Amino acid sequence: MTPDLTRVLPHARIPELPNPYFGKVRDCYDLPPTPDHPEGTRLLISSDRISAFDRILATIPWKGQVLTQVARFWFDATADLCPNHVISYPDPNVVLGRRLTILPVEVVVRGYLAGSTSTSILTRYKAGDRQMYGHSLPEGLRDNEALPAAIITPTSKAFDGGHDEPLTAAEIVDQGLLTVTQWEEVSSRALALFARGQQMAAERGLILVDTKYEFGTDAAGKIYLADEIHTPDSSRYWIAGGYEPALRDGTRPPSFDKDVIRAWVVARCDPYNDPIPEIPAEMIARTAQVYIDAFQAITGQPFQPDTSGETPLARVRANLARFFTA
Repeated sequence: MTPDLTRVLPHARIPELPNPYFGKVRDCYDLPPTPDHPEGTRLLISSDRISAFDRILATIPWKGQVLTQVARFWFDATADLCPNHVISYPDPNVVLGRRLTILPVEVVVRGYLAGSTSTSILTRYKAGDRQMYGHSLPEGLRDNEALPAAIITPTSKAFDGGHDEPLTAAEIVDQGLLTVTQWEEVSSRALALFARGQQMAAERGLILVDTKYEFGTDAAGKIYLADEIHTPDSSRYWIAGGYEPALRDGTRPPSFDKDVIRAWVVARCDPYNDPIPEIPAEMIARTAQVYIDAFQAITGQPFQPDTSGETPLARVRANLARFFTA
């Protein structure tokens, strides 16, 4: 399909909804307690904003719907492995979820020696590290090679805008970030979720390379999977058919390259210090198609864009009107 570049949700700032929190990509609202949910609930609205370099670069048609619906696919497919925060989906871009206390550890699971950031295991391995995140990696691994077994490489979750820091399981417990019982549950659930994700991705001709999970607790201390799961923004996918040739040639395996805009910006400015140049419509369209293609490849379902409402924001407002406060 050719994306309609006029159908974008740049924001979901709705003054009739209470207790707002506006993130880089999501606009969220904490709703008051109800008899069914005495702790209150939270509306998480995925906009079409795309963020990189700690800045908003552009809005990408359908991105918010794609991410919400990919996560929905995976939440449904893994509910038997871990309870999740989802209560309902009032709109294609919106999750109504339990209000949780997010645990201060981001759980990253990796199945391959991959990555490009300073905290990635490939970057550290190439620098000579073999002991990392409490794991010992063997000598002789090639770039992007499968690890002997999936590993968890946790980081601290910086809630105040700081940088996430690498952790080991022992440090998580010693620093009081999680109890031993909490860490054992979180790590076992994360590995089970990743194994399910890899199995289902393989059935679609994909490789789930690595991903991150966030967990939270309710007032009783029960642990839930929160945020998102196995989306193109939280996970790395490779296309299985091109993996072995790339490994043999020492090149990067083919993937859903969600960095098309990122690479375009880097080639034209210092994105941390310079003004961001206007991103052309053809680049916006290419990126939108990447997200749509990713949805269809991951889920095996055709993407059904919701074009109801005069604008996406008008549709979201109409679908959330029942949550408005006086």
